[in-house]
Amino acid sequence: MKKMTSEQLAWLIRRHSVEMTHLSGGSHIGSILSVADIVAVLYADVMKYKAHEPQWKERDRLILSKGHAGAAIYAALSEEGFFPVEELKTHYANGSRLSGHVSHHLPGVDFSTGSLGHGLSAAVGMAYAAKKDRITDHRVFAVLGDGECDEGSVWEAVLFANHYRLNNLIAIVDHNRMQSLDFNENTLEIEDFGLKWRAFGWNVIEINGNSHKELKSAFGAADKLSSEVLHKPTVIIADTIKGYGIKFMENNILWHYRFPHEGWEYDGAVYELYQSKPEGVRDPYTPDGIQRPELHLEELEGKWAFTETWNTTYPEPMRRVYAKPGTLEAVHRILEE
Repeated sequence: MKKMTSEQLAWLIRRHSVEMTHLSGGSHIGSILSVADIVAVLYADVMKYKAHEPQWKERDRLILSKGHAGAAIYAALSEEGFFPVEELKTHYANGSRLSGHVSHHLPGVDFSTGSLGHGLSAAVGMAYAAKKDRITDHRVFAVLGDGECDEGSVWEAVLFANHYRLNNLIAIVDHNRMQSLDFNENTLEIEDFGLKWRAFGWNVIEINGNSHKELKSAFGAADKLSSEVLHKPTVIIADTIKGYGIKFMENNILWHYRFPHEGWEYDGAVYELYQSKPEGVRDPYTPDGIQRPELHLEELEGKWAFTETWNTTYPEPMRRVYAKPGTLEAVHRILEE
């Protein structure tokens, strides 16, 4: 059987996730869509694993710290053969192995997550244990959300990883700039994000996290950096768009908790996904797509109260000058004036 490309897998992750959240009435479709490309590249091009032997000792470990986007992992695992695709329809159901937040009860999942701020600590522990045991045949990957980087436990783990030179650890931050009910900067400012990680001693790579080309290049560079530059851990800050792939969900905080309801929401989501479906991919739910969606995407604007991002009571963030490369001199000049 020919191996899927990352682009094919990413599309299927998005399509499965629309179906799973639609059937279950589950949340977090926006987060799932933003991380889909990262997950697809990891499973299609980067990680070592054996679907028929989930506990293979030499496998790479993956911790999805933003466990509320667990449907992306479930979709990838099913498409890679860890369990039947048909089981995805049980997402969120009573007694299902596919809980709302990613669960280790499923083959291929090493750690149950969703209590934000804990996943990186677990990944650091795995990487440290491998170092102590002189095991060099696997790497540990941790995928975080940017919002959970408000947690102090994340930065404790970041400090520990650098101190023990855990070059077998790669963190990827899904930096979609939204969390819960607002933008990150309105909730708790985290910029200049890359500078913070550098200050804690990590190798830092900043990319477009929805570009498969840039993701693949970044993982290749991370391997090289980790082995050649002071044996440090590496973080890939992946700038993404929340809700990516479905225009009416993109950068709209509503879709953090909402799911595609029956009618124009579901029809519109499937209809739009079909516009970007790669060749060689079959949709297991609507093989011919949505031929006549209840409401075409071009008609949505102004016809539904929730097509605009919620207006919150948070104040607009203050304008700040960040100490990015090339700006320090300007900052000093402003201060002197």
